[in-house]
This record gives sequence, C-alpha cells and structure tokens, in this order.
Amino acid sequence: MKNYSFFILILLLSINLSAQNAEKEITQVLDNWHNAAAEANFKTYFSLMTDDAIFIGTDPTENWNKKEFKSFSKPYFDRGKAWSFTSLERNIFIKNKIAWFDELLQTQMGLCRGSGVLEKTTNGWRIQHYVLSISIPNENVAEITRLKKNFEEKFIKTIP
Repeated sequence: MKNYSFFILILLLSINLSAQNAEKEITQVLDNWHNAAAEANFKTYFSLMTDDAIFIGTDPTENWNKKEFKSFSKPYFDRGKAWSFTSLERNIFIKNKIAWFDELLQTQMGLCRGSGVLEKTTNGWRIQHYVLSISIPNENVAEITRLKKNFEEKFIKTIP
C-alpha cells in the first residue's frame, strides 16, 4: 500500500510540474508574440501562429485568417513598429494539447482585452485564434454606443 501511495504522489507531482511548464511555455510564447509586434519582427510574430490561425481585431470587419492578417499587418511591420501590447494580467487554462487564455493589455488604444486559443504543435505552443477587444467602462457604454451607431447600421446591411 505504501508503494501505491508513493506512486500516486509522484504521478500527481509530475502532472503538476508538467502543467506549470506548459503554462510557462505559453506565457513565453504570448510575451514573445507581443514583443515581436513592438519590435516589428514580422517573421517571429507570424511564426508563433499556426498556419490556420485566425485574428479578430477590434473593428467588426477584422476577422482574418493568417494570410489575410499578414497582408493587413505587413505595412505596419515595414514602418518599424507594428503595435505595442503589454500584458498586465493573464489567465491560462490547459487541457491536453489545447490551451486558452485571456489577458488584460496596456496598448496604444488604452486598456484592451485579448483572448485566444493555443495548440501544442511539433514546434511548441502556437497561437491558433486571437480576439482583441477595446475595453469600455460600463459608465461609458451609452456614449460609445451612440458614437458607433451609424457605422454599425451601415455595416449590418453589408452582411449576407
């Protein structure tokens, strides 16, 4: 019975260490991804995304696959600085070879929220899906809703 209990303890410890290592790896990937944008490192930035990655930006028209996002982003990277996002807090959840996260970001747009999914690939963890949202304090929602009303009414008519 002692050997069995010891085996269970070792197994639980190794699972916990594995999860901690995965969380550190994911944190590093996300930090490197944000840093690559700030440093205008196009190659590194897009290498940290899966081939089938999706990026959803703050504008309702911004729902891109990786190829589309690369085309949109290239001029920003070419000018020497794409964008600068610094994670202020991040929550990471892992199940097998899939991880999902949310993060509060300090950006040139003020505070934003990012969330996404990573997949464990043969090249390590890679971003498969990312959503960026501008945060709006609850007391400003009515004002912002009025500001975007005309745009949204026109945009909704373009959706098939």
